[in-house]
Amino acid sequence: MLGLLAAVAGLAACGSSSSSGSSSPSTRTTYYVSVGDSLAVGVQPDASGKSLATNQGYADDLYNSVRSSRPGLRLVKLGCSGETTETMTRGGICHYPEGSQLGAATAFLRAHKGSVAFLTIDMGANDVDNCVPGGTVDVGCVLNGFSRIQAQLPGILQQLRTAGGPQPRIVGMNLYDPFLALDLNGPSGQSLGNLSLSFAAQLNGAFASIYRAAGDQMADVAGAFATNDTTPTSLAGHGTVPTNVARICQWTWMCAAKPVGPNIHANATGYLMMAGAFRPLV
Repeated sequence: MLGLLAAVAGLAACGSSSSSGSSSPSTRTTYYVSVGDSLAVGVQPDASGKSLATNQGYADDLYNSVRSSRPGLRLVKLGCSGETTETMTRGGICHYPEGSQLGAATAFLRAHKGSVAFLTIDMGANDVDNCVPGGTVDVGCVLNGFSRIQAQLPGILQQLRTAGGPQPRIVGMNLYDPFLALDLNGPSGQSLGNLSLSFAAQLNGAFASIYRAAGDQMADVAGAFATNDTTPTSLAGHGTVPTNVARICQWTWMCAAKPVGPNIHANATGYLMMAGAFRPLV
């Protein structure tokens, strides 16, 4: 945790993000490629509750934290809000000349082989996030989502590696559990929050196995969000709650008042913490 806090302190000192970098004529241009879903895009709700892309996502924060030590590094954001493991492969949500986000990413990697320093990916959240309709958990939906992730994500990673060659460092991530916020809704909500936490542990275990099998590293975002820490702590407006619930309220929009919340996306602080989990691995 001390290492993560040190990384976040460095991130916080870097200021606003940028999608490009400048380099002197003698500085070689390299690239940080970001692929994934709305988290890679940096989506947050506006005052009316509409989810919009921002420049305060983890990719922007991570880029800002490393660019001073890597002259010539440029950020290429290819993420698509709402993307699933299936649509990343076949397309259908965001427009890419290559037909899909994976097509765009592999085309860029092939065209810049040897010049991509690292690539980050978050993928799989949308395969399961719609499985909690109206505050209930659809177990069948969750299991189907797990199956899709296990079937699709290894192939995505393999295609990225084949296109990029051995040089780019590919770093995935596990997930925080936004539905821990249900714990604030009394005994029934606590029961649903515990069930959600159980599924999150299984999902994050699957991510760890998939990234390990691919030979890639995984940022422990769940750990950064204290997902398994149930130690009591104080949360403004709610009294004493488990630490993992407090983190979701403090670092996402799940506990924000309507119309802004509840919203599963991280806030600026949450994205900064996510970037801190990636930082030691790139």
